[in-house]
Amino acid sequence: MAYTAPEGECRATTNTNRRRARRDCMNDNLGNDFDVTATVRVSSPAAVQEAVFEVLRSIYPDGAFERLAGAFRDFQRLFRGELPGYKGCDTLYHDIQHTLDMTLAMARLIGGHERSAKPGETIGAQRAEVGLIVALFHDSGYILHKDDDVQHGAEYTQTHVSRSARFLEGYLIGIGLGRSAVAAAQIVHFSGYEKVADQIKLDDPRDRIVGELLGTADLMAQMADRCYLEKCRDRLFPEFVLGGLAVQEDADGHTSVRYSSGIDLLRQTPSFFKQVFEKRLDGEYHGRYRSYEAWFQGQNPYLEAIEKNLAFLQRVLDGEHWDLLRRRPPVFTSHDDDEEDTQRRAVNRLRELLEKTGQV
Repeated sequence: MAYTAPEGECRATTNTNRRRARRDCMNDNLGNDFDVTATVRVSSPAAVQEAVFEVLRSIYPDGAFERLAGAFRDFQRLFRGELPGYKGCDTLYHDIQHTLDMTLAMARLIGGHERSAKPGETIGAQRAEVGLIVALFHDSGYILHKDDDVQHGAEYTQTHVSRSARFLEGYLIGIGLGRSAVAAAQIVHFSGYEKVADQIKLDDPRDRIVGELLGTADLMAQMADRCYLEKCRDRLFPEFVLGGLAVQEDADGHTSVRYSSGIDLLRQTPSFFKQVFEKRLDGEYHGRYRSYEAWFQGQNPYLEAIEKNLAFLQRVLDGEHWDLLRRRPPVFTSHDDDEEDTQRRAVNRLRELLEKTGQV
């Protein structure tokens, strides 16, 4: 399976040997938008769609999945600012590549689950299709509507999942999947923190499985990204600033600093990893990341990549070797100036907030 790279990107990505293409790109420092298996360019909707459908055909050979194909097209229109009424993606961390990477991770997790599930616990083709549509739009709540009164999608950080739920409910009704709309609006909450797992109400236990797979895929894809550390420092931190998570303000106007910088965020990342696995991945989501092993013949490339990222971060932290974090992954948003605009907004907002705490 070969993928065509945009002109001027990486000369090797058209090679039919995708693993060799990935290695060549890495040598050129241009391989930062491939998945953990080094086989799929996860910044390309066409490449990810092809890989997702390859998974689906292997476990549901009679499925058509026409609505999912349409959802891939609508995802591109929404995130590129081509869908009427919407401005497109401007969030640097939660960008187009993140959603595509997570959707591919979800498809593989579904494949592994269906291969290894006990009788009566498989989710079936229809729920798989709905789950993948939810994956494509799980971060749609970051996308600004033309009538919104905020200036940047990251300002919706703390409420974006509820916004995604509303979008998904209307979207599924519009494409003829109305019977799944209410469940999908609950399932998407497994990808966020607005509801704890036992507050997510689903009548069918198979829908809860889909939700747990969704939440698992979202976390695993992010933490397994080879540029995860640089993205946390340079992209997630500005989103946290704009979203009110880096410096928090209570109802009385008092401020408290949770993350003072991107490096401070990374210093707290090892404890975040520990909490994510204990409370979410191994806890609320019942260790469903182990389903990757059924898909990858006993291997778990996502877990291996996460462990590698954590070990590398510990090396950086132990020696204060911040210069080792030098990868520069490309940005996939809707406008060329989104990176500069986001950084400028975050710096200005952080200065305002720190002035209130007396730290500036």
